[in-house]
Amino acid sequence: MIQTIHLFRPLNRKLLEMLRSLPPADWSRPTVASRWTIKDVASHLLDGNLRTISLYRDQWPLPPATIKDYRELVDYLNRLNADWIKATQRLSPALLIQWLEMTHEPYVQCLEKLNPVASAIYSVAWAGDSVSTNAFHIAREYTEKWHHQQQIREAMYTPEILTREFYHPVLQTFMMALPHAYQKVASPAGIAVTVLIDGNAGGRWTIVKTENDWRFSDEQPSRSDTQLTIPGTLAWKLFTKAVSPDDIQQHVVITGNQELARPAMEMLPVMALR
Repeated sequence: MIQTIHLFRPLNRKLLEMLRSLPPADWSRPTVASRWTIKDVASHLLDGNLRTISLYRDQWPLPPATIKDYRELVDYLNRLNADWIKATQRLSPALLIQWLEMTHEPYVQCLEKLNPVASAIYSVAWAGDSVSTNAFHIAREYTEKWHHQQQIREAMYTPEILTREFYHPVLQTFMMALPHAYQKVASPAGIAVTVLIDGNAGGRWTIVKTENDWRFSDEQPSRSDTQLTIPGTLAWKLFTKAVSPDDIQQHVVITGNQELARPAMEMLPVMALR
């Protein structure tokens, strides 16, 4: 169980401190989040607070939709996000900051009230889950708060949250998608793939092919058939679609079976499609 709930408040304090320091012109700076500016990303973070409060405190779910598969789910969420960003263009940065501060405490309290081992209302679809625990859902929420703040920091050249305290739990959560990324890869039982993310916040994750599926290895195997070493400064960008696998290929060291590394490089532990 990945512990993240204790990080939400200090992470948000860092966000507010940074946003309050921005000159007006900097709110229009582009970010790595596709066509979103700093102001758009801040607005999206506010949307996340409000959705959670509406859902858990007020029992008000998202607008209904008929969703048949993962692609349609991503399209649906993209439409919701785009609608919000468009509507909040008229809001000032000062108001966004005020609302981000006002809504964060009730947002975190909603998450704290969830039973960590109970089933979440929405599963973590990017990990292939049909049912997820609330603990995993909370960790997923944390990765959202972290990587969107990091997008703003990247635009401002202030990467202060690339620390083990704040960044390592993000990588731990992202790596929960690794077995699912290999679900369609046919390999003999016993084949092992290791992803190594370097740097102080990094770590090592290994999955092994069983007779029926891919699973995390309880013990580090004596060797891996494929090992990828990804720079920690680039890992979050790769896994959130800020860069493509081809963009950073020269910075990733792959040993062993090169083709077997591709699913890990293309893994997307966010609601998006390559």
